[in-house]
Amino acid sequence: MPNLPSDAPVLPLVGPPSSAEHFVTLFDKNFLPMGMALHSSLLLHAQPFHLWVLCMDESVEAQLLQLALPHVSLIPLKDVETREMLAVKSGRTAAEYCWTMTPFTPQFVFERDATVQRVTYLDADLYFFDSPHILLEEFSRSNKHVMITDHNYAPEYDQSRTSGRFCVQFMTFRRTLEGQRVMKWWQDRCIEWCFARYEKGKRGDQMYLDCWPTQFAEEVHILMDQDRTLAPWNVAYVLDVKRSTARPVFFHFHGFRIVSVNRMLFYRRYLIGASGQWLYSEYADAIEKALSIVHQRWQSIPVLSEKSTLLDRLLRFAFSHLNRIQYRDFSL
Repeated sequence: MPNLPSDAPVLPLVGPPSSAEHFVTLFDKNFLPMGMALHSSLLLHAQPFHLWVLCMDESVEAQLLQLALPHVSLIPLKDVETREMLAVKSGRTAAEYCWTMTPFTPQFVFERDATVQRVTYLDADLYFFDSPHILLEEFSRSNKHVMITDHNYAPEYDQSRTSGRFCVQFMTFRRTLEGQRVMKWWQDRCIEWCFARYEKGKRGDQMYLDCWPTQFAEEVHILMDQDRTLAPWNVAYVLDVKRSTARPVFFHFHGFRIVSVNRMLFYRRYLIGASGQWLYSEYADAIEKALSIVHQRWQSIPVLSEKSTLLDRLLRFAFSHLNRIQYRDFSL
């Protein structure tokens, strides 16, 4: 993690100034290193900012309290769960429950700080390489109330039919009646149905966004500067085919996992291309710094083991020969 200069202002955990840009994310103990890397990138590129974290388990809440990251406020899960949320919790996986809670995260921030006029939801596996204000200024000029981002799929990876046109990764909501109306509609849908499968035009929390350009045309702005928001499904196309020279604002490290105590999985299935490798290298460095801190404090690191069925092993073998899977070994 980067060291702050000795004279750098450190915001308190409660009551950040209204001039700061507000972001909210959520994760559990398994995603702590990714959440720490996201925070480190905000320190580099987003100041002044305040990051709110919905702690999806008590372990990560305790860890974040000990870390006391600057410009961060914690939202304990137990403090915000309602009866309707608890009623669906047992029927959903941990990931599905995270998706169920995502539409509520901006509301949690608005409820905790009356000075916040807009808040941007971030997936925990985002990492910023340039200022998010580049994207937020476009939103300000739109005079709308909600901003969403396209997946911006490369043609060969287009999954919009079963995963949706838009990606729940970087979404901004203003504290307006119009913004709250869109948010409430999304919240209700995710309470009703939010599962990790495609079913009748729905998938998780994400495909609900597909109808927003028509249903909420006056309220929702679709980010136009799409080539500044990169991910495994478009990085090679944007950088190597379209030859964009614009520095990405963020990269969505979808599929990145710490799969053992000394190995990271960068990606699988996608062909990243030569121009995108530096993004993974910089992110891996940030993850290693976070892992070092976690290991020093708690003598362990969170691991999300890969599946080991015969089909999974065959797929890994095939992807390795197509250069569509990459690992990085590390030691602490």
